Amino acid sequence: MEIKKELWGKSECGKEIFRYTMTNSKGAYVQLSSIGAGIVSVVVPDREGKLADVVLGYPDPMSYFGDGPCAGKIPGRYANRIAAGRFVLDGKEYDLPINNGPNHLHGGPEGFQNKVWESRVNGDSVEFLYYSEDGEMGYPGALKAVARYDWSEDNSLRLTITAESDAPTVVNLTNHAYFNLNGEGNGDILGHILKLNASEYLPTDDTLIPVGESEPVAGTPMDFISAKPLGRDIREDFPALNYGKGYDNCWVIDGAESGQIQSAAELYAPESGRTLEVLTTQPGVQIYTGNWLAGCPEGKCGRSYNDYEGVAIECQNYPDAPNKSDYPCAVLRPGEVYEQAIIFAFGVK
Repeated sequence: MEIKKELWGKSECGKEIFRYTMTNSKGAYVQLSSIGAGIVSVVVPDREGKLADVVLGYPDPMSYFGDGPCAGKIPGRYANRIAAGRFVLDGKEYDLPINNGPNHLHGGPEGFQNKVWESRVNGDSVEFLYYSEDGEMGYPGALKAVARYDWSEDNSLRLTITAESDAPTVVNLTNHAYFNLNGEGNGDILGHILKLNASEYLPTDDTLIPVGESEPVAGTPMDFISAKPLGRDIREDFPALNYGKGYDNCWVIDGAESGQIQSAAELYAPESGRTLEVLTTQPGVQIYTGNWLAGCPEGKCGRSYNDYEGVAIECQNYPDAPNKSDYPCAVLRPGEVYEQAIIFAFGVK
């Protein structure tokens, strides 16, 4: 494994931004950035062996700061939404910034995704570290988060995320990469075939906050138990699709057990033959079909992306879990270690 580290730029406050390129013996490679510990590129072969970059992103590192799509980065301290920007922990109420309609999204406007993380090469891995101070974006406790990426000879990218806090807090970390298996800038992903290991999903209100218990996907446009094109039902008159202008919901991964890696999703692009299997230890997977990509910064393809040109497969805890006692616990206490893993395994067929 060859790993190259380069200075990619400097933030507005003068902090150095580094980009890492991890290349395996077959020439397939991944690029990572210290902005949000993000995935910048994944360059893998199609069925004819032609390499292409299958991750949406920007050529200018400064475009990654404050971008609406949160492209490729790790949002936090709590990925996804917290209703009304409030939660109660150990009897105390905490108020968080409102930055998505009436709700708090991805840790707020100065969330982990908009920070320059410390970074290093560690053997065959690239590691990123971010130290979040007590009270940052309203969250209690000083929290140390570490993201480690490993790139394999068989084109699998493994992300391991750990966190520790010096006081009780809530945490939910994932990666927000957008995939287009025909290559970024090559049209929409509505023809991509998706299969989910999830027989239930979380219905939401019109602000995309879950309203309670999960419901079966059977008989609804949310059913991906059998593989189908992302665009087949996306225009259906169905609450979840109307609220988000497409898919932007969390599915409950069947048989999820704490600490156990299992398959969450399989994506296939018939045109290129590229495949992506996503495996995780997380209990849920948010599928977001890039419904609001238009107007984002100029992409690597030389133009701004249009809506539906990438799909995010975000393995995570459930949205608003800090406010719902029957959801998987989002609380991290001193002496505990938050640890989750996500594997993006690329192939062809």
